[in-house]
Amino acid sequence: MPKNKKRNTPHRGGSGGSGSGAAAATAATTGGQHRNVQPFSDEDASIETMSHCSGYSDPSSFAEDGPEVLDEEGTQEDLEYKLKGFIDLTLDKSAKTRQAALESIKNALASKMLYEFILERRMTLTDSIERCLKKGKSDEQRAAAALASVLCIQLGPGIESEEVLKTLGPILKKIICDGTASIQARQTCATCFGVCCFIATDDITELYSTLECLESIFTKSYLKEKDTNVICSTPNTVLHISSLLAWTLLLTICPINEVKKKLEMHFHKLPSLLSSDDVNMRIAAGESLALMFELARGMESDFFYEDMESLTQMLRALATDGNKHRAKVDKRKQRSVFRDILRAVEERDFPTETVKFGPERMYIDCWVKKHTYDTFKEVLGSGMQYHLQSNEFLRNVFELGPPVMLDAATLKTMKISRFERHLYNSAAFKARTKARSKCRDKRADVGEFF
Repeated sequence: MPKNKKRNTPHRGGSGGSGSGAAAATAATTGGQHRNVQPFSDEDASIETMSHCSGYSDPSSFAEDGPEVLDEEGTQEDLEYKLKGFIDLTLDKSAKTRQAALESIKNALASKMLYEFILERRMTLTDSIERCLKKGKSDEQRAAAALASVLCIQLGPGIESEEVLKTLGPILKKIICDGTASIQARQTCATCFGVCCFIATDDITELYSTLECLESIFTKSYLKEKDTNVICSTPNTVLHISSLLAWTLLLTICPINEVKKKLEMHFHKLPSLLSSDDVNMRIAAGESLALMFELARGMESDFFYEDMESLTQMLRALATDGNKHRAKVDKRKQRSVFRDILRAVEERDFPTETVKFGPERMYIDCWVKKHTYDTFKEVLGSGMQYHLQSNEFLRNVFELGPPVMLDAATLKTMKISRFERHLYNSAAFKARTKARSKCRDKRADVGEFF
């Protein structure tokens, strides 16, 4: 649909225009009243209004229930009808409405394959994302970047996703490098830029340019000569972590010569991030190092690292860290990860993980596959399992072969209803509460005895 036609489409109660979109969104509410058109506004949406509009307007409805809701409570046509309304609402004057519409579309695309639907509306979606990235504020930019990632995952590699990256890439790069932009928006844009480039780029120079952009961000956390032995975290640390992880993802698809250059540049500087006081930065740096060792040894079986002794000492210290000033949760998480990293660096070993989805299972047996899986799981959330079953692009990435066709009876036996899930969670909660109560009672008895 042309841009000028979209802008002239009425958004509130109007009967003109194309009849779908905002007008359809109004028709979905009771009586077409003005108050019911903005279900995302806390000020305007009453409980009664939300009860009429919840299935249409609640951004979390797709994330919570996934594709099973479509089979039980609606049809493909219902979903597409809702999505058309959401796409039109990305042009709304209210920033909250635009943000909620972007999030709803993203949740729908993360929980169900809608390739044909979005292929027809790819340019419209790209235009909406571009507009929200350029003119929106922090939360709206984050929602737009998250939607761009899922859009490329749905489209997979090809001309369509290349055009999406060609349109959005310069804007994402500008936001990432803009020191005045929101840190959270820059962080999400860095992840989005890495994922979209991983999927869509067919130009090696564009890949190298993206790597350099991300390098310019996370290398600011490197330990400088004048610094102490500890890198203090800053508000920008979360951005540096996301940039490092996106850079590591793209490193896995680089030609061998480029990988060698990057390893020479960063192998002796990246270990300095292990001394950061931010646990997530330490883990990101450690996992990136393990992956780099895996790539280096894949190219040269007798690869030799000069500072191996000092590096293994640092890794062993983090794997057995008992500093009292660090939170117990952080220490437990860190020790678990760095035990695996230490084994990878010293023994070239990787603890195989199993991911089950439907009747299938996937074995994660190397750091490259683990990092790729973790990245896409962060983007898709609970929809990752569904996409592993149905998304041909992801199945090719993880070498799973074509999607397994299941009959309706098999699918029905695999599903668990919302009511059954609620009962299971309630029973688990009661069991945990009972166990804690018993534990408290025992401690109280011991205290009285002494």
